[in-house]
Amino acid sequence: MGIVRMEYHMYDEIVRYAREHLPEEACGLIAGEENENGRLVKKVYFLTNIDHAEDHFTLDPKEQLAAIKDMRANGYKPLGNWHSHPSSPSRPSVEDIRLSFDSNASYMIISLMAENAVINSFQVENGEVTKEDLRIYSDEYYF
Repeated sequence: MGIVRMEYHMYDEIVRYAREHLPEEACGLIAGEENENGRLVKKVYFLTNIDHAEDHFTLDPKEQLAAIKDMRANGYKPLGNWHSHPSSPSRPSVEDIRLSFDSNASYMIISLMAENAVINSFQVENGEVTKEDLRIYSDEYYF
């Protein structure tokens, strides 16, 4: 498994969006580039949780389709999705695992239960969860 890299400002934007939607779970998609070394997130999409629930999410289908069209127009590959856990840790819940249908997708989860948000990324295959090597970087610091 390769490394997943995301610029720091994208992390900040996800956390800001997720906090704005408390107490509900916030959600969206990630897109970018992939090669033998891993994945590079180039764009984050902010979608509506049409369930407006605190413990699960459903992406708005129209917004999801628009995001996929935008990915294609920009030459990005769909890499996975992200969602927040307003009051639980940054790890997949039983429902998250059950609904993780794409074993190639990165599933990013942002926990807002503490003062500082925590983000982790996972892959799920046949109910087995593997934590990915997620690296948040800035222009000054990249590895």
